Amino acid sequence: MCIRNYYILFITETNSNKNTATLLHLSALSQYFIPFGNFIFPIIIWSSSKDKSEYVDAQGKHTINFHLSLLTYSLIMIAIAVPLFLITVFSQAHYSVGYDDLVFNDFNFAEVSGYLVTGIVIVLLFGLLKILEFFLIIYAAVKTSEGHNFKYPLTINFLK
Repeated sequence: MCIRNYYILFITETNSNKNTATLLHLSALSQYFIPFGNFIFPIIIWSSSKDKSEYVDAQGKHTINFHLSLLTYSLIMIAIAVPLFLITVFSQAHYSVGYDDLVFNDFNFAEVSGYLVTGIVIVLLFGLLKILEFFLIIYAAVKTSEGHNFKYPLTINFLK
């Protein structure tokens, strides 16, 4: 009887760890409602549960590393795309600055350089990255609910 109770307790604890790891991944979806929710809630869940389970600790590190990596990639893309876009627009357009406004008199898309095209491609890559992020979060939650040790692709290991 005592062995059976221990076995049930072990299964419950494992399910609890899997549920915590799943919640950890899904909490990153809060970024769509709360700014920086993809960092705040996973860090709160991870820091409160990391000492209780190695599985939750590992999944928390993977989740935080993934979102820090995405932030790094996004900042790099923004640092490249915005200046390219501004250089292209202000070098190709004839504009006048008034008291309260900026007026573009003539902008010819035939004279658009590769800078603008590069900026547009980077913006499209950013959109693709955000879509991929959404589906990877869902996939990670499903895999961790099954007890698998999920690692996100293209992740820089900030936390080891």
